[in-house]
Amino acid sequence: MDLRKLKTLIDLVSESNISELEITEAEGKVRIVKAGEAAPVQYVQSMAAPAATAAAPAPGLVAAAAPAVAAAAAGHTVKSPMVGTFYRSSSPGAAAFVEIGSQVKEGQTICIIEAMKILNEIEADKSGTVTQILGENGQAVEYGQPLFIIE
Repeated sequence: MDLRKLKTLIDLVSESNISELEITEAEGKVRIVKAGEAAPVQYVQSMAAPAATAAAPAPGLVAAAAPAVAAAAAGHTVKSPMVGTFYRSSSPGAAAFVEIGSQVKEGQTICIIEAMKILNEIEADKSGTVTQILGENGQAVEYGQPLFIIE
């Protein structure tokens, strides 16, 4: 990406009300996060792992990866379609859309993800019973992060 274009993007983010901007182009991917007191710190891990890490992962990584593989084998995983904040209900005092053991139908709203001050209803992409809720209410989620297991 051109250095002048990058400088322009940084200036636009710093002068606007947005706190974060991510752009993907053929040359690469750029993510600009505005620094501030209220801005949460997020760690973004690269999708491509180095060959040495993939060949010999740390013991802690092996233990963390094992439950995810077992959960995926137990049912259908509903993943986050975007980066944002995960909410189980429509408002703080309202009941959650679904609980463990809830029967859901394809197309039924199961959670909300807030992204750029827009509330996006996330629907079940498969009918069944919710067996696990993997997202924490009010916590940040990444694109592709598992949120629910439906059997």
